[in-house]
Amino acid sequence: MENIKIMVIFGTRPEAIKMAPLIKELEKVPQIKCKVCVTAQHREILDQVLEIFNIKPEYDLNIMKTKQSLTGITCSVLSGLEEIFDKEKPDMVLVHGDTTTTFAAALAAFYRKIPVGHVEAGLRSHNKYSPYPEEINRKLTGALTDLHFAPTTISRENLLREGIDKNNIFVTGNTVIDAMKYTIKENYVFENHELNLIDFKNKKIIMVTAHRRENWGIGIENICKALKIIVEENLDVEVLYLVHPNPVVKDVVYSILKDVSRIHLLRPIDTREIHNLMKKCYLVMTDSGGIQEEAPHLGKPVLVLRDVTERVEALSAGTVRLVGIDIDKIVLEANKLIRNVEEYSNMSKSINPYGDGNGSVKIVDALIKYFNNVSI
Repeated sequence: MENIKIMVIFGTRPEAIKMAPLIKELEKVPQIKCKVCVTAQHREILDQVLEIFNIKPEYDLNIMKTKQSLTGITCSVLSGLEEIFDKEKPDMVLVHGDTTTTFAAALAAFYRKIPVGHVEAGLRSHNKYSPYPEEINRKLTGALTDLHFAPTTISRENLLREGIDKNNIFVTGNTVIDAMKYTIKENYVFENHELNLIDFKNKKIIMVTAHRRENWGIGIENICKALKIIVEENLDVEVLYLVHPNPVVKDVVYSILKDVSRIHLLRPIDTREIHNLMKKCYLVMTDSGGIQEEAPHLGKPVLVLRDVTERVEALSAGTVRLVGIDIDKIVLEANKLIRNVEEYSNMSKSINPYGDGNGSVKIVDALIKYFNNVSI
């Protein structure tokens, strides 16, 4: 294998967390020259991850704008990458998951006839508008992809049903498990001082994140109302809500929960903080995709604040449970886990289906085999 130039492109914190360990593995291979380009679809919370993993991008499109639209993101990524691809001429572009950056970067690579590798390929909810726009971003990226790195056999089967050549699919596990080897520490002391004051030993701490586009409006309102009921009905419970800075989310959350006892509204925290918080908490409630993979690795049950999930492996394994955005259902399912030891034990002891923490190594091995068989 001659020297190969691989460009890794991502734009949000979840992508960065999952691509960081892969970048570290790529940098270990002398024949691979790894270039990193961030679009900064998210800015501040993306920069936190780059700092933690000591990743210094060669290119930064810095596209984030207040109340940016999906159309705006797509156009900015396409136009920004055009000049970079012309200059660098990478042998392959690696993208991750389901963001608008992912789809736009894959499309930009296709326009330059650059092969695409898709990390975390094959996840499907089979609902066009949920998660929105992520479900379609994944499918469109899959249509443009040359090498599909599927985290599980179910993801592989989804791709096969869509006509993808089995020789181009590699089951690797999810690289987020790799990332946690870098971030989880024993006796961790939080940089956010407020978290060090939380009584994790004697209180049942619920970590909450909820910000997805399809939950804007009534969804976020219902989640907040449910959290208020949960703490009122369970005196041993405290809630730590990591509130997304988007005003569409933040304004609603603060209007309902600002002065509620035992609910702490916190700014987003960096990856090390959130992973170690998950390790210490009792239960996680989220509409995030990645947390559905991360928390079960730490033995924490997850209530998913969505009606559907593309992480169906977790549902089958029993590590997560769909509760949607209905107030009564959220409260009911939370109370089961708070009050019923057997219910809690069954979820917390389920086996996480997302791999052994060697996903990045498997992806690099697949890339080396691919380029050994390709004339550059």
